Amino acid sequence: MPVPAHQRIQSFLDYLKFERRYSPHTLTSYTTDLIDFLEYLESQFDVVDVKAIGSGFIRSWLAGLKEKGLTSKSVNRKISSLKSFFKYLLKTGEIENSPMNNVISPKTSKRLPVFMKEEDTKKLVVALTQAAEDWKSLNAKMLITIFYATGMRLSELINLKEKQIDISRGQIKVLGKGNKERIIPVSKEVIVAIGEYQQLKRKDFVVNEDYLLITEKGKKLYPRYAWLLVNQVLGQASTLDKKSPHVLRHTFATHLMNNGADLNAVKELLGHSSLASTQVYTHNTIAKLKDIHKKAHPKA
Repeated sequence: MPVPAHQRIQSFLDYLKFERRYSPHTLTSYTTDLIDFLEYLESQFDVVDVKAIGSGFIRSWLAGLKEKGLTSKSVNRKISSLKSFFKYLLKTGEIENSPMNNVISPKTSKRLPVFMKEEDTKKLVVALTQAAEDWKSLNAKMLITIFYATGMRLSELINLKEKQIDISRGQIKVLGKGNKERIIPVSKEVIVAIGEYQQLKRKDFVVNEDYLLITEKGKKLYPRYAWLLVNQVLGQASTLDKKSPHVLRHTFATHLMNNGADLNAVKELLGHSSLASTQVYTHNTIAKLKDIHKKAHPKA
């Protein structure tokens, strides 16, 4: 009996949401990729049974995406979504072999992460400390300070609760992807800044929720608010092409690596599941070593 693909997609998404506890953002990406693929199968090949999906159909869809101008990175994300979906179908016994076994991912050019120089970061933190007067300025200071001190993801920081901050030990418990917990040590200065922020928050607002950062209206910080604030501050303080919170995550990791941090330690601090994700920061370290060699070596 045919197994309708759209039903299995919904079962798969429910599995990711309730059992794997994927973030809403990740679920949206999976949903978009899988629905687009299903619509292509139905319109081009009249295929609705998951058992009838072959690697040829998948390669045809991917080729069409490339013709439309999608980058290799975007195509690989869609391939990743399909791999996870068919892996789920294998697990549940809906199929015996994954059609993804014969699908090759396109090569992507490795772009080095965009980051700020150490001296520019220090100037930025000092400038924010001196300028913190209203709540937007205060939030800008806290966002920049915590992002750079911890390397957190945007979603992790806006969902950070006060109970996750251990003031006595100088550390923060972060809830990352897949609900994985990790501990990030922070300096005394960061703990003091957080404490001052909490005092002002309790003075100016009656806050029922336990989230650390709030807007000037006393509500929980939302992604767009934080992204725009960081983008604005970095736009004023740097000439970088990218000015997102992720730049500060890259900056955190790069500065650690440049100052001799162990690669595995940086992996744990960032919450990466694979060391390959962290290794990109070694390229920046090598670039710095080459620069030092060129400036210092008499025969360089």
